[in-house]
Amino acid sequence: MHEPEQPGTRLSSLSDNELMKQVRDGDVKKLGTLFERHSTRLLNFFSRHTSRPDVSEDLVQDVFFRMLKYRQSYRGDAPFTVWMYQLARNVSADYFRKWKEQPLSDEMAEKQHDPDPLPTATYEQMEEHELLKQALARLSPEKREVLVLSRFQDLRYEDIGRILDCPVGTVKARVHFALKDLRDEYLKLTKTPSR
Repeated sequence: MHEPEQPGTRLSSLSDNELMKQVRDGDVKKLGTLFERHSTRLLNFFSRHTSRPDVSEDLVQDVFFRMLKYRQSYRGDAPFTVWMYQLARNVSADYFRKWKEQPLSDEMAEKQHDPDPLPTATYEQMEEHELLKQALARLSPEKREVLVLSRFQDLRYEDIGRILDCPVGTVKARVHFALKDLRDEYLKLTKTPSR
């Protein structure tokens, strides 16, 4: 007589692609496991990309709703996260189109909630972190997006290219120019002349 399988044990061993294929094939309960695995990453993505942590939870819910709605379109020929971030980009585009968001004012950027607090950081490090958040909020949504994907979500350039539907060289160029603009905005905030 063998022991009954512990709840969640088998699910944790399944890859994201395997889980999403099962969702696609009708086992929609498996979407809950994907939500547990990726909701925090998406929440961080939206918080940084939109500079609006207050709406980010709703946007995460919208991504998972779309996963359910468009599950039949999932092919699984790329990492699951590529498809997930493609849906997240569509949700972001709809959000920006609906609200015609512009980069936040300095006052709004200062008030935004930090999704990754630095509990052991010194005051100076925390101040630099806050200035960096403000500089990121001043960038266009497109530049913020490529920086968030590459620097905060730690996606490979190849995966970002799939998400953005462009060659890796284009991704590298976009990251380069976005980092330059981020540096310029940071220097403006610190009143340091650019070299």
